[in-house]
Amino acid sequence: MQWILKPQPSARQLQAVMRQLHLKRLPALLFAQRGINTAEQARAFCRPKLSDLHDPFLMRDMYTAVERLHWAIQQQEPILLYGDYDVDGTTATAMMYRFLKPLHPALYYYTPNRHIEGYGVSIQGVDYAIAHGCKLMITLDCGIKDFKAIEYARKKGIDVIVCDHHLPGERLPGAKATLNPKRTDCPYPYKELSGCGVAFKLMQGYAQAYRIDERHLYAGLDLVALSIACDIVPIQGENRTLAYFGLKKLKKSPLPGIKELLQVAGFAIDRDYSISDLVFGAGPRINAAGRLEHAQLAIELLISDDPADAYDKALYIHRLNQERKQLDEKITAEALQMIEKLRKQGYESHVLFHKHWHKGIIGIVASRCIEQVYRPTVILTESNGKATGSARSIAGFDLYRAIDACSDLLESYGGHAHAAGLTLSLDKIAAFRERFEQVARQQLRQVEPEPTLEVDAFVSLADLDQSTERIISELAPFGPGNEQPLLVSRVQLAEPARTVGQEGSHLKLRVKEDTSAVFDAIAFRMGEWASQLTPGQSFYICYHLEQNEYRGNKSLQLRVKDIKVEAPAWEKETFSPS
Repeated sequence: MQWILKPQPSARQLQAVMRQLHLKRLPALLFAQRGINTAEQARAFCRPKLSDLHDPFLMRDMYTAVERLHWAIQQQEPILLYGDYDVDGTTATAMMYRFLKPLHPALYYYTPNRHIEGYGVSIQGVDYAIAHGCKLMITLDCGIKDFKAIEYARKKGIDVIVCDHHLPGERLPGAKATLNPKRTDCPYPYKELSGCGVAFKLMQGYAQAYRIDERHLYAGLDLVALSIACDIVPIQGENRTLAYFGLKKLKKSPLPGIKELLQVAGFAIDRDYSISDLVFGAGPRINAAGRLEHAQLAIELLISDDPADAYDKALYIHRLNQERKQLDEKITAEALQMIEKLRKQGYESHVLFHKHWHKGIIGIVASRCIEQVYRPTVILTESNGKATGSARSIAGFDLYRAIDACSDLLESYGGHAHAAGLTLSLDKIAAFRERFEQVARQQLRQVEPEPTLEVDAFVSLADLDQSTERIISELAPFGPGNEQPLLVSRVQLAEPARTVGQEGSHLKLRVKEDTSAVFDAIAFRMGEWASQLTPGQSFYICYHLEQNEYRGNKSLQLRVKDIKVEAPAWEKETFSPS
């Protein structure tokens, strides 16, 4: 893995930030790297306000959407909420259902069966709306390219409001209103909302227009935070504000479903949750419902207000996730064997197909394969007589553009630069593999050949203390666009390294410098290093500084991301904190 040092502020800029914010060198550097140079900028970044949220009526079609929704409520028209089956879609559905149900009892929700209907608005879903007499359908985290189904709904007398955040095509669906900040004609100032975030803006617009108590609106902020975390959208701008308050709500007054889900995942009550906790704790379990059975299970959990009922549902979903893990490991092993054969044939990208692979698992498998072999990967399986699957990308590779270049071979596709889904005829898999490889080779010339870690600073362990960790934590929530600071230090072992965890897969260290205190360090899935490091030997660690709490006692811990024996090329070019 390659370590790349982020641009460092000049000595003059660093001194100015230290004076302005009354910070030591390391925290000042981290603030300066994020463009925080003044006390006012620090306040805005570290203490966002809900009043910072943009006016929802800046979004194209918002007036139309709010008025059509109000008409449905006034006339007591049945409404169908149609949500996607992933975390973003299920949280959006649950959030809007919880908001609207006290205002409008004639409310239904629907999420497609990913194995039968696939992604997006299905004809079956519209038929469900017809059967329940719905005159309005609101799509959540889908719809922007579902022309056929939305036209079918229109012909059946159903108006559609699209709430989506995926990149639109050249034309928009024939909906009553299309809310999507990525529309080329949409002046909304923040473009990177999650699908649940777009749904939240519709609820915000309705609450403003009809004077709904904002406490009712903000009751779903933990759902919005969950969607932001798990859909891997930037933790910047409006997303940062929503995530900041959503995480606070998660600690103080979480919805029963999320609370029970995090508890069965092993998280303590009343802790300070991070974006990472949601990504690795709640996200996989919610997705497991749709992957192995039906996403309706997740929505039922998220709208439950009975703690006992929520616990039962959370435990069932948790067990589904354990089953998902077993399938994941089996299919990943098979996929890696196929990749090895492709690499021997000279392929730079990987398009894999197996008719018996579980459709609900292949997206995860694609991500697992990239962790092992750093190349764009498409995993396909057979479903309803077609090849259907998921694709995942690497840094700098625009996956959507690569798949779009193969569009004449595909029956349907969608996604973005990092992840996508696609469907094609079984007899076109070979042609797609060759075309995708041709397109990928051209893009890969401009991409780093191995994973990279972007390092914030090279530091001395002597500069790490509780005060520094506390100030760094003010920069949270961390995630894409505001990554948790990565530090590099030159260290030695204070005692022999050891392995921990199942089959000794993790590495436990106690490290020091000549004059520093001893720090505990943990390196997950790096147990092989235990036999390569000896006391007295100097080596380099790349790590996050974090707070570890055990039985009520807090201590600093280094969460190691990578280890090198040789010094990084830029070591002597960096500042040495004093």
